[in-house]
Amino acid sequence: MSNADQNYWYRRDFIKRIGATAAGMALSSCAISGDRSAKGLTEETAAVEPVVNPKSLEKPNITVGYVPVNDCAPFAIAWKKGFFRKYGLNVTLNREASWATSRDGLIFGRLDASPVVSGAVTNARIGAEGARHAPLCAAMTIHRHGNAMTMNKAMWDFGLRPWYEYKQQYGDHALEAFGRDFRNYFEKQPAERKVWAVVLSSAIYEYFVRYVSAAAGVDPFKEFRVIIVPPPQMVTNVRIGAMQAYMVAEPWNTRAITGNEGVGFTFAQGKEVWLGHPDRLLGVMQSFIDNYPKTYRSLVKAMIEACQYCSKPENRKEVAELITDRSFTGARPKKPGAPITKFTGPAILGNYNYGGFDGKDRTIKAADTTIFFDIPDNLPKQPNEHSTFLWRSRSIWLMTQAARWGQIKEFPKDADKLAAQGWRTDLYRDIAAEMGIESPKDDYKVESPEVFIDNKGFDPSDPVGYLNSFEIRANAPTRFYMS
Repeated sequence: MSNADQNYWYRRDFIKRIGATAAGMALSSCAISGDRSAKGLTEETAAVEPVVNPKSLEKPNITVGYVPVNDCAPFAIAWKKGFFRKYGLNVTLNREASWATSRDGLIFGRLDASPVVSGAVTNARIGAEGARHAPLCAAMTIHRHGNAMTMNKAMWDFGLRPWYEYKQQYGDHALEAFGRDFRNYFEKQPAERKVWAVVLSSAIYEYFVRYVSAAAGVDPFKEFRVIIVPPPQMVTNVRIGAMQAYMVAEPWNTRAITGNEGVGFTFAQGKEVWLGHPDRLLGVMQSFIDNYPKTYRSLVKAMIEACQYCSKPENRKEVAELITDRSFTGARPKKPGAPITKFTGPAILGNYNYGGFDGKDRTIKAADTTIFFDIPDNLPKQPNEHSTFLWRSRSIWLMTQAARWGQIKEFPKDADKLAAQGWRTDLYRDIAAEMGIESPKDDYKVESPEVFIDNKGFDPSDPVGYLNSFEIRANAPTRFYMS
């Protein structure tokens, strides 16, 4: 290793230690235990006979992160049901405070694998502003959908409503009507009350917030600020007025509605912005794949099997109950007699309630609220496609958004190469085949217009043309305001 490389990693180690100290101080100040991770072997796990000999793996003892949102479900199930053990792995689960620590735990070597927000891998590869520049990789999607945008009660009182009601009332002019209400609301607010929170910079939630705003004719740079807030802090920050809206994975949208915390309502689920979008990926560093290829294959197999388990309708109630545990989301109702899955259930079971403050029931039953493996029939899909399959073309879409919002100076000339390095569709296809799972033969696909909120399709063969077709886009780097 050269002196320059040594200095680079020394600096990273220093930053890592500083970050750990800051995280400890933050946990202490919030009176939250720093160690709430799931531990030990369940009876089900102990009874599992491994099909892979741990001694055959290069690194059978690994540490895997997860974040307290609904999409920790496959990790919780892999731990409880013994899927990790089945494939020769002794996994230590580590509960992460935020999506930044989940990503950075990989980069700085504290974690071997961890879920990352869709966009984190791509933007680490292209060095987007607000992202760590590092050789992150992913070979599978943990789930699609399962997230939403929440707006506060003041926005409701002003006249804003869930997106599906705009569509019902205004039809083809729904975006125009929403844009009018959205702009009029923020025009009447002081600067400190023009804030929208997301969970991570340079990632799909930020892009969705900006995408929806711009599609409605509202320039997101001029109308509001974007700040970064960890998922469990979203509801509290709305209650105290630190922000007016946020986008996060469930159960932190359901937690906000009337009958729960009563501070807001769901404006739109992420699936209404882009139907079929990937939400979380299983992230690792390139070095983990290179140094521990057998271990990595076992990990992906365990997670695919966990996703298959979560996907089955007959298992979803069990899944929704499991993740209410303090080790996972800790999202249990305090009111006596309330169903244990009051917060986690809607997005897992598919009986999603948008809330509201007029007494109207806005519960909508849908099979695609959160997609772990089997893709419902209402989504366009290719032959042999399932949710854990990773379309490399979607990494290209994320790059167009990084360029659109000024997080990179221009669309990468080697975009296909960067996508291939980060989104390892090739590895997934090979690993899944060993499990008897067929996958699509292509790495790229065209996203049809009807899957996007603005009916604007995406052809990965012409990403620059797609990027240039947007009227609202940035000419300067994004400015992030850290919470």
